[in-house]
Amino acid sequence: MAELRRRFHAHEGARAQALNGLPLATFVQRVLGYFIDFILAIVVWAPLEFLWKRFLLHQDQINLSWDFHEAGNVVVILFYWGLFNYFGNGQTPGKWTARTRILSLTTESMGVWQSFERALGYGAAVLEGGVGFLQFFWDRNRMCAQDRLAETIVVDLRKRANPSQVTDAIDAIEETQAV
Repeated sequence: MAELRRRFHAHEGARAQALNGLPLATFVQRVLGYFIDFILAIVVWAPLEFLWKRFLLHQDQINLSWDFHEAGNVVVILFYWGLFNYFGNGQTPGKWTARTRILSLTTESMGVWQSFERALGYGAAVLEGGVGFLQFFWDRNRMCAQDRLAETIVVDLRKRANPSQVTDAIDAIEETQAV
């Protein structure tokens, strides 16, 4: 029964049917990818914030603090996840490390809006008091708030997950993008 819950179950459309049966990422994989991406986003944000405060706002006493109430922090995190999801077609550096990938339920590749919509979905998951992330445990297709908002799933790319099915699906996606 537990193995059955780890497979995507299509409910509508040809695209969803094409993804039917793909192995879904585990909660640990997803948390690992999120954590790595969050740390990398802070690494990108810190010098940008310093330069902004020093050279544009002309501040001498610079205090860098990560806070989601600061517009600069939100903008950097949205652009980090949005751009990496788009240009990496669902694979950020954190997702690459965790051996996972986001797949769209509606199109062959992640569009610009869908990539940013998913980034905004992380905020929705946090605003729900973290329950948006915990939806993973009771959803049949392991979808969190950001997955539902952007109509995506996160698949497991590890070889032991089901090498031929994952490889075939990803190859098919990449072939359609090359055309």
